[in-house]
Amino acid sequence: MSAVSMAGALNRALADSLADDPSVLVFGEDVGALGGVFRVTDGLAARFGEQRVFDTPLAESGIVGTAIGMAMNGLRPVVEMQFDAFAYPAFEQITSHLAKLRNRTRGRVSLPVVIRVPYGGGIGGVEHHCDSSEAYYTHTPGLRVVTPGTPDDAYRLLRDSIASPDPVIFLEPKRRYWAKGSLSTSGDPIGFDRALVRRAGRDVTLIAYGPMVVTALETAEAAAEEGWDVEVVDLRSLSPFDDETVCASVRRTGRAVVVHEASGFGGYGAEVVARVTERCFHHLHAPVLRVTGFDIPYPPPKLEEHHLPSVDRILDAIARLQWDDEVVGSYGA
Repeated sequence: MSAVSMAGALNRALADSLADDPSVLVFGEDVGALGGVFRVTDGLAARFGEQRVFDTPLAESGIVGTAIGMAMNGLRPVVEMQFDAFAYPAFEQITSHLAKLRNRTRGRVSLPVVIRVPYGGGIGGVEHHCDSSEAYYTHTPGLRVVTPGTPDDAYRLLRDSIASPDPVIFLEPKRRYWAKGSLSTSGDPIGFDRALVRRAGRDVTLIAYGPMVVTALETAEAAAEEGWDVEVVDLRSLSPFDDETVCASVRRTGRAVVVHEASGFGGYGAEVVARVTERCFHHLHAPVLRVTGFDIPYPPPKLEEHHLPSVDRILDAIARLQWDDEVVGSYGA
């Protein structure tokens, strides 16, 4: 087991998939000689050649449309959208065709396409470079939507995504690209559709994914000093949703907070709150809360630290849950 950055883990997953399967192709804007804006594809064109790793014109709709045609003819394209909001010109291809063709052909045509989307803020970027667009994709039947929170998961989930017969929106938390962690390419798979309890606790469940997994774990450590034993669940797969793991955790703790960077109104967290409430209502000691980005366009770099969920904002939400006197710390006083 070695320590690598998330970008390094993704690069290795792409390299291993290209080496294992000649039908895998990697393409997108600047993914060839440059190695991608975030260097996730660094060195792949030199190793595997321009026939399998290549640059495209600046035309996202064309990139996805080309990938659909390739997949219909037996290839496994992996495309990069460079930045989250750059994918919107390709939205029609994704929702009208990529997501629907299997159902439209009654299962006769599958589309094993992976669309890699660097998403989220925290890098000092501006609008069009820091969107959290997961709700658009999870609302579209026919798409798998996954997002890693650690380098190890980045490797495993991307390998599983490329091997999947279904189209996958692979959301990469760009603020975590250079955070290092352990990477094991062997061992039992966790499961493509399964959430994971990252930290066990008994008082409250933090439900997070992607860039917020690390923030949730940091919150759990800070909460321990206040007397709260916090469990952290990393969703990993946003669609399909792992009701079993999430609800088992909430039924144990009786309290839950959902955390994500995207705006709260109509956001992915609203769906999570609804599912948890429907399935765990008689086990809850308090309403399920959300900590999210504010309902505004993504702010300028100097303001993003106030926009993104922080340890302090999540602690404040935990304090607003209904606590017995004996477990109330200073935040609940």
